[in-house]
Amino acid sequence: MIFKKINIFALFLFLSYTAAAQEDGALAVETAPETQTAALPRSFRGFTLGMNLEDLKTALAADTEFVFRGDRDVSFLPNSDQNLVDSAGRGHIKRAFFQIKDDAVFVMTFEMNTEKIDHYSVFTTFSTKYGSPLLLDPRQSEWEDGETRVYIERPLTVKYIDKNIFDGVVSESRLAESSAVMLREEFLEDF
Repeated sequence: MIFKKINIFALFLFLSYTAAAQEDGALAVETAPETQTAALPRSFRGFTLGMNLEDLKTALAADTEFVFRGDRDVSFLPNSDQNLVDSAGRGHIKRAFFQIKDDAVFVMTFEMNTEKIDHYSVFTTFSTKYGSPLLLDPRQSEWEDGETRVYIERPLTVKYIDKNIFDGVVSESRLAESSAVMLREEFLEDF
């Protein structure tokens, strides 16, 4: 009974969201990329995909939306050539994460404060500027072009991804997994 109520509520929420999005012409399920009205942004509030760590730290320290504590907020990931910068926010942004590889930011994640800004407003603004999303489902919306991928996730997180660097990281990860599986299989053959 509870499961039915949850499913009915989820369906109602999705249909309400869909109806509101259709009124603005924003609904798209696997829409062709040519519906975009402008190139996807690679920057947000002075933070840009591809910027180096020092420029990122300077921008975080200068932006009043963040409580950046300097090098204490920078993590060097073990066994990796990647860094992670995690900064608390204030106001509209609760927290931000920046992933860096080879001294270039390749993922920027902004967790928004839903008490100050809502998902629908961000989604509608983004759809108006950049066209219908490539993918729309109840959990997230996705826009993509040749260089950039942007997600708006529920409850409200916005992610900017440099596709070239990200795809390289995924490929490296798959290669490492493949090697680990082969080494494991070779080890097991010793029994």
